[in-house]
Amino acid sequence: MTDACRRCLYRSTHPLGLVLDEAGICSGCRIHEEKDRLNWTARWDRLETLVEPYRSKGGATYDCIVPVTGGNDSYFIVHLVKERLGLNPLLVTYNKYFNTPLGIRNLANLRIRFNCDILVQNVNPVSVKAIVRTALRRFGSMYWPALAGQTVFPVQTAVRYKVPLIIWGAHQGLEQVGMFSHEHEVEMSRRYRADHDLMANEADDLLSIFDTLKSNDIWQYRYPSDADLASVGVRGIYLGNYVRWDPKAQHEQMMASHGYQSASFARTFDTYDHVDCYNFMDIHDILKLYKHGYSKVTDHATREIRHGRLTREEGLALVRRHELAPLRHLDKFCAWLGVDRLGLQFMLDEHRNPLFWTEEKPGQWRFHGWSTLNQPEAATTPAPARIDKDFTPTHTLQLDKEDKYIVIGRGYP
Repeated sequence: MTDACRRCLYRSTHPLGLVLDEAGICSGCRIHEEKDRLNWTARWDRLETLVEPYRSKGGATYDCIVPVTGGNDSYFIVHLVKERLGLNPLLVTYNKYFNTPLGIRNLANLRIRFNCDILVQNVNPVSVKAIVRTALRRFGSMYWPALAGQTVFPVQTAVRYKVPLIIWGAHQGLEQVGMFSHEHEVEMSRRYRADHDLMANEADDLLSIFDTLKSNDIWQYRYPSDADLASVGVRGIYLGNYVRWDPKAQHEQMMASHGYQSASFARTFDTYDHVDCYNFMDIHDILKLYKHGYSKVTDHATREIRHGRLTREEGLALVRRHELAPLRHLDKFCAWLGVDRLGLQFMLDEHRNPLFWTEEKPGQWRFHGWSTLNQPEAATTPAPARIDKDFTPTHTLQLDKEDKYIVIGRGYP
């Protein structure tokens, strides 16, 4: 029996964990079926009841904390929180330093369109670079500080401002692999962040006698203590448990109503996701392919298959078109980190998984990842031409023309 889902493009080796049932359908696809059978009106009513006790009496403080970026689902999340639930959120964002001009523009427009206060965390870039070097060397991640910062700064802010409710978008484990049911109403946890977002490496795990990192480099990434969390009553809920989550439809709604803008990337057909970052769909994405045998375009195609907008064969053809596309922004990253291309490539190659890569000659690798395994039925299927219309970028962004990252951007579009 194959380890591939018969409906989507995921396999049982998914890093988040995935199981196949007797029919060969994965747990992620089965949980996705709930989107078409649950009573979403009733679930929204549950959400309204849940948030009601957190409304500030007399408007003396914020009702909730909402993590945002200049990409992803931030516009739709704030729309639900502010315009539908009627809450007064404090927006928070972690500066990952790899900002695109469009990401800066989207974040400023978000704050202005929704008329919200925002806090931005700018961790000392010397420490960020030191952590990136360590994370790259030890576990093949240049994005560890961004993932850590984005998931801990909202929690730290909730404790600091004594605003107990944090509202996130969709739960990655539920949406991708069916780790939970929507009806479980799973909430944010220290454990999930550590095990999955941070690759089982908390901030203090980075410290070692064999490394130059010090405590003053990593303290900003420490999760608050249980005592601090309990003293405020911090909890984090996921809107995806109460709203039928569909990123493509949501982005298109926000482009029409609130001015969200998108851009194209070489390594995926999705023009809406992660437009705020040069590296997520570039070097971060190739590391995912090196380590796990698939990249973000597989996530995007699987999502579209589940929503019925692509066939499995069309999705696989799109994956094969994009997943080996060359990197466009490697020189920016090398300049920022202070390394040369050859040295960086050597470090990246150290994390190629031999299950998916074979070095046939020095520096020449053959890929045999997910998209190549036992899938002859899609060998001649062309990538659907309609995708170029379905995911048309709204903004002409010359991502490869900028010499440097926008470290700190202006606060208006």
